Amino acid sequence: LGIAVPLVAVLVVAAIAVARPALAQGPFADVPTDHWAYDAVNELAKQGIVNGYPDSTFGGKRALTRYEFAVAIQRMLQDVQRKIDEAIAKIPPSTTAPATPSPTPGPPATKATVELVKGGSFSFTLRADKAPQTVARFAQKARAGFYDNLTFHRVEDWVVQGGDPLGNGTGGEKVPSEYNDLPFAIGALGIARGQDPAINNGSQFFVTKKDSQFLNNQYTNFGMVTSGIDVVNGIKIGDRMKTIRIE
Repeated sequence: LGIAVPLVAVLVVAAIAVARPALAQGPFADVPTDHWAYDAVNELAKQGIVNGYPDSTFGGKRALTRYEFAVAIQRMLQDVQRKIDEAIAKIPPSTTAPATPSPTPGPPATKATVELVKGGSFSFTLRADKAPQTVARFAQKARAGFYDNLTFHRVEDWVVQGGDPLGNGTGGEKVPSEYNDLPFAIGALGIARGQDPAINNGSQFFVTKKDSQFLNNQYTNFGMVTSGIDVVNGIKIGDRMKTIRIE
């Protein structure tokens, strides 16, 4: 019994020493007191992220332990994450397209003809009765020469797509979508869009080469090819539009 009590005491002291946080570890012995680590802790304190060293001392710089610096960095990261979470929570969900100028009213547009630089052309109706803003915007751009010399950057067995001012599928402004009941049959004209169904691309358009009614009510349909579908089928990636005439 006389030996057991000191042994228990030793075990308790050892357990406390192990459980104690890293304050017991040595400081950055090789770091001078003008090191950025000390300035970093002081800057965090000025911003109200930390209250100072864990023992609240600031008078005169002293050795900073690994534990103290780790605590300061952890508090900083937690504060940054909190501010990020608060900022994200304030962002409303995207339900409408960003405000964009409406197309300038112009002469009625009922037909468009795309002429290719390599030769050949195709024509299509413009359905302003189903997609008035889309047709007005397309006609305005075409009349202004926007599409002149732009390419068809996407060509697949069922579709051709062009009109991107950057030529790689990433260009074009954001505008509101205009869904309607027109079917995406062979020769249908549609407007490209991204992941948000409420937002259309303001420049890129596509022509379906096969019946593609799986696109119905998913993309804005604004016309139908009336002549030159063979020209559409012969378009290759990189083919350029000479111009688009509006009637």
